[in-house]
Amino acid sequence: MNFTKMHGCQNDFVFINCMNEDLSQFDLNDLARRLCDRRLGVGADGLILVRPTDKADAFMQIFNADGSEDTMCGNGIRCTAKYVYDHNIIPAERSHTSIATADGVKEIDLTINNGKVEIARVNMGIPRITSKLPEAINVNGLDLKFYGIDDGTDHAVYFIEDNPAINGINSWADSDFAKLGVYFETHERFPNRTSSDFIEIISRNEINMRVFERGCGETMACGTGATASVFAGVLSGKLNNDVLVHLRGGDLRIQVDGDKFCYLIGPAVEVFAGEF
Repeated sequence: MNFTKMHGCQNDFVFINCMNEDLSQFDLNDLARRLCDRRLGVGADGLILVRPTDKADAFMQIFNADGSEDTMCGNGIRCTAKYVYDHNIIPAERSHTSIATADGVKEIDLTINNGKVEIARVNMGIPRITSKLPEAINVNGLDLKFYGIDDGTDHAVYFIEDNPAINGINSWADSDFAKLGVYFETHERFPNRTSSDFIEIISRNEINMRVFERGCGETMACGTGATASVFAGVLSGKLNNDVLVHLRGGDLRIQVDGDKFCYLIGPAVEVFAGEF
């Protein structure tokens, strides 16, 4: 099969165009694990299948690196928008696309340079609140507070200023972060597991973020996590409505309008194409 490797702020994906490729003979959960394996496969945080649909320009089906299927991915959908434009699924004169997901249809504005998409602005909709604001939790002996936000995938947002027990987590060694991250992801409070976002507020318009994603572990960036974190910050009065989010893999911008619709703005990059 042919594939394309893409990333958004180094959150990387293997893309397969199911308008051209027939995957009916594959167990897709197993295929995702094989393709995403960084030693024996292509290597990625997730597998994205671009499928036909009568509801939008394309349907994005996403699998995490562990083979579990997910509903939405902020960096992934920006890459999908780039894919459908750069690979001529939509006409070259278009600067807008719609991508269907398991969380509904997302509308995306495209910034194009030299015939290729560089930046995508995604209407993420209005996130859903899934916890008290904030809610107390004990994780591996640590008494903490989090904000539960679902913007297509489930997130628990931890502001460092509210949680002195994890002060400095953004500079922890990768191995230490990975060990603790599993306790957050699999906590009994989250029967379907959750992604965990750790937020250091620089100013009302700027934050640092580190993320441990459900089904992937630590990733270099998370678009739904950045959106959920800023939304939680706006609800709590900690942040303004236009915030620059610094992640390990790059920067994203989140805007929240007066009706609480959230917009995710960031780059999308094609790395290479190949055959598996």
